[in-house]
Amino acid sequence: MPTVNVKWQKEVFPGIEIDTSQPPIVLKSQLYTLTGVPPERQKIMVKGGLLKDDADWSTLGVKDGQKLMMIGTADEIVKAPEKGPLFVEDLPEEEQVVALGHSAGLYNLGNTCYMNSTLQCLHSVPELKSALLSYSDTVKGNGIDQASHNLTLATRNTFGDLDQSVRPVTPLQFLQTLRKKYPQFAQQHNNVYMQQDAEECWTQLVYTLSQTLTSDSSESAVLPMKQLFGIDLVSRVHCAESGEESMETELVYSLKCHISQDVNHLHEGIKHGLKTELEKASPTLGRTAVYTRESRINELPRYLTVQFVRFFWKRESNQKAKILRKVDYPLELDVYEFCSDELKKKLKAPRQMLRDAENAKLGLYMGKLAAQKKMSFQIWIVNPLSCNSAISFQESSSSAGESSSMDIDKAESSLPKKQLTGVYDLVAVLTHKGRSADSGHYVGWVKQDDGKWIEFDDDNPNIRKDEDILKLSGGGDWHMAYICLYKARMAESKS
Repeated sequence: MPTVNVKWQKEVFPGIEIDTSQPPIVLKSQLYTLTGVPPERQKIMVKGGLLKDDADWSTLGVKDGQKLMMIGTADEIVKAPEKGPLFVEDLPEEEQVVALGHSAGLYNLGNTCYMNSTLQCLHSVPELKSALLSYSDTVKGNGIDQASHNLTLATRNTFGDLDQSVRPVTPLQFLQTLRKKYPQFAQQHNNVYMQQDAEECWTQLVYTLSQTLTSDSSESAVLPMKQLFGIDLVSRVHCAESGEESMETELVYSLKCHISQDVNHLHEGIKHGLKTELEKASPTLGRTAVYTRESRINELPRYLTVQFVRFFWKRESNQKAKILRKVDYPLELDVYEFCSDELKKKLKAPRQMLRDAENAKLGLYMGKLAAQKKMSFQIWIVNPLSCNSAISFQESSSSAGESSSMDIDKAESSLPKKQLTGVYDLVAVLTHKGRSADSGHYVGWVKQDDGKWIEFDDDNPNIRKDEDILKLSGGGDWHMAYICLYKARMAESKS
C-alpha cells in the first residue's frame, strides 16, 4: 500500500497509508481522526482536481511518498457546560407547569369524576379564566345569592390551583360549595356519595357563572358568559291541525345532538335536536294539540357546547339507560346550515374573509414548497465547486419566504376586529364509560395550545393524539363523547 504525506494548514501528516482497494472516503475518515475535519468538508487536491469519495485510485496515479494538500475547517471543540444538567423537578413549581405543557390533574374525592371532567374541560377556556380573575371577592348588589357567589369564587380558586401546580389538586372547596348550592350532588347511598351526571354538573355550573360573571361584576374588557357560551335560538312553533303559528326566542347554553337509528353523525343529531314536537293547549281547537318547533341559531357564542343525548329514563330498571350507538363528530364543525337567514347574512362576509385568509396561507405554504423543490433541483445539477453559492441562494430564498410570512403575520396582527364565522374547532371532549349516567366513569380530554391532547383521568393526565379523540364516538363499552366543546374560528378585518 502506498503512503502519502498530507498537508493541512500549517501541519503535515507523514506516512499515511492508502488502501487502494477501498474508496477514498476511507482515507477521509482517517484524516478526520487526525484533523477533526469532517469528510464532507475535506477538499483534497489530486491530479485532475478534487478527490471524490467514490473515485478509482488506479486512475489517479498516486505514487508512494506523494504530497497531498487538504483544505477544510475542523469542527469546534465541544466545551463542557458551565452548569450541570437541570431537571424539571428542580425548577420552581410555576416553571415546572410551563415545562410540563399542561395543567395538573384533580383527585377523585369519591365518585367525583363527573365534577373533575367538567372542571378540566371548562378550565381550557382562557376567556373564562380571565372573567373569573376579574370577579370581585365581595357580593355586589345585583341580586347574586351567597351560594352562587361562593361557587364562583371556588371555581376561580380551583382554576388558579390547576395553573400553578404540577401535582394533582384536591378540589375540596369546590365540591363543598357545589353541594351547598345544588344539594342533588350530595346524594348518598349506604353512606357513600353517589355518582352524578356530568352534564347536570356542567349545566348547573355554567348557569351559575352566567348569573355571576356579568358585565356588571367584571371588567369591561372581559367577555360575559352569554358571549362566551350563550346561543340565541329563534323558533317557529306551528300546529298543522289548527294552522296556528308563532315565533319564540330562547337563550340556551348548549345544542342537543339527538340520537336515533337515523343518526350517524353529529350534524344529523343537531338537525334532529332543532326540530321537535310538543303538546300544548290550542286556543283555536280548545284542546291539547301537537305543535312542531323548528329552531334556528340567531346568535353564536365564542365557544359552542354540544351535548349528546345519550341517556333516557328506563322505567323497568328505574334509572337512566344509555344509548351506545356510534355517532361520529368532526374536529372542525360548521354550523352555518343551522343558522337563521338573518344570521347567515351577517356571516357571509366574515366567512369569505376566513376563506381568503386560509387560501392565502395555503398559497404561501405551497409557494414555499415549490421554491424548495426548485432550489433542490438547482443544487443537484450544479458543479460541486459552486455548491456553496447555490446553497446560499436557497437560504436567502428561504429567508425571503420567512420574511414574507412574518410580514403577513404582522399585517394580520394589526387587524384588531374579530368576527364569528360559524366555523368551530374541537377543543375539549367530556366522555362517559359505562351503561348508566349515575355509574361508570367520566373523563375530560382537552386540546393544548401546541395541538396535543391531554386525557385528564382524575389525577392522571396522559398525552393523546387526534386519532385517539376521534375514537370516542361510541358503539361499545369504551369511553364515548357526552359533551363536545368547540372554539370559534374567527375572521379578522379592519375596524
